[in-house]
Amino acid sequence: MKALVLQQQEGQVTSEIMSIPIEQLPAGDVIVDIHWSTLNYKDALAINGKAGVVRHYPMVPGIDFSGIVRHSEDPRFSVGQHVLLTGWGVGEAHWGGLATQARVPADYLTPLPENLSLRQAMIIGTAGFTAMLCVNALEDAGITPDKGEIIVSGASGGVGSTAVQLLSVLGYDVVAISGRPENSEYLQQIGAKKILPRSEFAITAKPLDKQHWAGAIDTVGGDILANILAQMQYSGAVAACGLAGSISLPTTVMPFILRNIRLQGVDSVYFPAAKRSSVWQRLAQLLPELFYTQITSEITLEQSVEYAQKFLNNQITGRTLVNLSYS
Repeated sequence: MKALVLQQQEGQVTSEIMSIPIEQLPAGDVIVDIHWSTLNYKDALAINGKAGVVRHYPMVPGIDFSGIVRHSEDPRFSVGQHVLLTGWGVGEAHWGGLATQARVPADYLTPLPENLSLRQAMIIGTAGFTAMLCVNALEDAGITPDKGEIIVSGASGGVGSTAVQLLSVLGYDVVAISGRPENSEYLQQIGAKKILPRSEFAITAKPLDKQHWAGAIDTVGGDILANILAQMQYSGAVAACGLAGSISLPTTVMPFILRNIRLQGVDSVYFPAAKRSSVWQRLAQLLPELFYTQITSEITLEQSVEYAQKFLNNQITGRTLVNLSYS
């Protein structure tokens, strides 16, 4: 198999594409021939040796993949079956998807929905799976389209752009926050009714501000989340799933107590295996065909290090697929 391998030498992380005997794959019940993977923000951090993402070395990064079962010791999966994987610490603590093969515990895998291709599954990927969980969280909080506008931060990224698309399909009026004016047309195409500049939210938040939003999906954290909280309508809800901006939350208890709002954390990494198929089925049902043809970059395994740096430089819009079929 061929893989991007990260190693640490004297505190410095290095990356190299290597040929590795299949026997060296970590323990697991199922071996998958990987056809597609993606680059996500967490992958970019890992490849560039940032933020302590990788738990031990050597490590193959890549937090998600889709492919075909080559070998299975678990009766739930058969040779030739199409599967996908997101989360479970893969690419952090267990070798991940930036490789032509992976061996993983069977519990990590989800059968591919019948109406999705392997490529489409990775256009959705971890980002889309997380976005769907955020939308579900708002619905569980009683935020229906008639309640008012939903604001989405980091709207040009993978989670944010998929959230905008999903909310629009479900009939919500979506407001997008973006720090990149050149993406305004793209965001409108996928369903945003308005686009607000990130600079309006990247300031010190008031404890309470004018009420605007019935619901919110935040992928950034920090001052942006604090400002969103201060602007929530009474009984509003925020689904928070990201910390690309900051892990801090410089706010007070006032929005929660005086406006009765809910802040719901959303984790996609360890979301229960038994519930994953229904989430993927809903994604396959809701996302229009146009979603799969909009801004998606397709790269080779050899380009992954270059594109990982572009992620950290905020030069990536939409989804970045890694084609491993011909590696």
